[in-house]
Amino acid sequence: MKENTWPIALFNGTVATTNGLYEISDIDTDTARELLQTYGFISAIGHEATATIMRELLEQPIMMNRIQFHQEVGQIAIVFKLKERPDEGVVLNREEVEDIGYCLKRMVRLK
Repeated sequence: MKENTWPIALFNGTVATTNGLYEISDIDTDTARELLQTYGFISAIGHEATATIMRELLEQPIMMNRIQFHQEVGQIAIVFKLKERPDEGVVLNREEVEDIGYCLKRMVRLK
């Protein structure tokens, strides 16, 4: 696998953006902050509440950015993962997101 040379992608769910093989693991906020400081980032966060929480957690100017994104081989993504799946069509506000709970994942496209 190539070493990461791309900005860190930020997602609001573990989604395969293109065909490939992916590795997903837990990541703590300090390590996530270091990755963003080292490589920079591109937000593909599609919900405002998630962007707000990520901005505070990672201490970076992360904005909602509803874009089509294709993760490159070797590229790292930091994923905001809810601990429960909301009902279909529900858009959560910040308080609802906090009530459900969340964690961060590191997702790398291997090939």
